[in-house]
Amino acid sequence: MSIREGPLTCLGTGSKMTDSSEDVPPATQNFIVPKKEIHTVPDMGKWKRSQAIEKLVALLNTLDRWIDETPPVDQPSRFGNKAYRTWYAKLDEEAENLVATVVPTHLAAAVPEVAVYLKESVGNSTRIDYGTGHEAAFAAFLCCLCKIGVLRVDDQIAIVFKVFNRYLEVMRKLQKTYRMEPAGSQGVWGLDDFQFLPFIWGSSQLIDHPYLEPRHFVDEKAVSENHKDYMFLECILFITEMKTGPFAEHSNQLWNISAVPSWSKVNQGLIRMYKAECLEKFPVIQHFKFGSLLPIHPVTSC
Repeated sequence: MSIREGPLTCLGTGSKMTDSSEDVPPATQNFIVPKKEIHTVPDMGKWKRSQAIEKLVALLNTLDRWIDETPPVDQPSRFGNKAYRTWYAKLDEEAENLVATVVPTHLAAAVPEVAVYLKESVGNSTRIDYGTGHEAAFAAFLCCLCKIGVLRVDDQIAIVFKVFNRYLEVMRKLQKTYRMEPAGSQGVWGLDDFQFLPFIWGSSQLIDHPYLEPRHFVDEKAVSENHKDYMFLECILFITEMKTGPFAEHSNQLWNISAVPSWSKVNQGLIRMYKAECLEKFPVIQHFKFGSLLPIHPVTSC
């Protein structure tokens, strides 16, 4: 599978989302449990409807409720609270049952395959960390639901701004509650410690906005007044809540991006950056799992 056929193709990474004529799998589809296929650096060459939406939000609400039911434990270490492992064990046990609430019974055979991506999307229970690879797994989870026909291209706006946004809320709660470490963070030189996709989709949302320009996202007043309506600004608000000091120092990449003249250029640049820094990075993709819905088969030339 190439970057062009990666998990984001189903959802789109820019201002327009890619249509697909393969929403529903063939009747003879054989589902398999996804497994890792990127074991060495050379393997990187292999990579290069309303009711359903509500059910997905309900699934995420369940994950949120489990956080409330699993408070942090007292421990010497400030970061990586071990209560996260208890929370994750609950998800590991119940993931297939949760996915079964979203997938119709005639597609029940797909549940074990799709559930793997849900479990991969919430962080690592050994290291108690979370990063863009886990975020990509949730995009893959949504993509699989598109491929089997549970979600449709017509749902694309709600998929991003309702389902994915709810996912972000739950992940932020996880990060704060259990003091999760950033997985593979580049520190001040990275875009963000935990997320990337909401900056892409959020900048897309702001293209041709009548008054909000990229320079405004480093303006505290503009962010405070508009963050509830715009995914990009909500990301900025979360950063400022989690980090101290001047924005230009703790988020230098974003500070530089604020000087870009238009949201369309920001969006295009972020897509290129995502491909280079996430989709084409071995430390990220080595953990990605492939199955029948997201295979690693090479692209054939037309």
